Amino acid sequence: MRNIMILAACVAGLGTLMAQMADRISTNAAFAKTASPAATSPNAAPVVAVAQTGSRNVSITPDGRGHFQTEGRIDGQWIEFMVDTGASVVALNERSAARFGFYPSRSEYNATVTTANGTIKAARTRLAMVEIGGLVVRDVDAMVLPDEALSENLLGLSFLSKLKRYEYANGRMVLEQ
Repeated sequence: MRNIMILAACVAGLGTLMAQMADRISTNAAFAKTASPAATSPNAAPVVAVAQTGSRNVSITPDGRGHFQTEGRIDGQWIEFMVDTGASVVALNERSAARFGFYPSRSEYNATVTTANGTIKAARTRLAMVEIGGLVVRDVDAMVLPDEALSENLLGLSFLSKLKRYEYANGRMVLEQ
């Protein structure tokens, strides 16, 4: 129960922060939808690309829970992510990591990670390529966490910080490269 309350407080704080950012930021771009397997996934929000001079943008709408879910690709294979600006790195659960050939041994779980559910051990890895709606980032730090500690894969700052910008604007998460 304590962990649920901590998680609820974090989500409420993040929602308040995003609402404040939305008040300060406005964008006049017109959004045009692009085809993506995310549009057919019940949990993933559709990805929308924005054409601007010299840059590529992706806009992600919140799902029914208010989370920014999207599909991306790791080394060319599809995977669902939740965008998490509070996560330092891309985080994969063991089930998803196994799909990409990552099978960390128990001894490789040597990184201590603090989550909303407490402190756990994770295995460090590096992803050659992560793509979200046409935005490609290479050489991305990631962690593999036990399935019981991570139900959803997280698109964290090791991806987001390599973009030109990411922001919450007009009810959407906007990523620009």
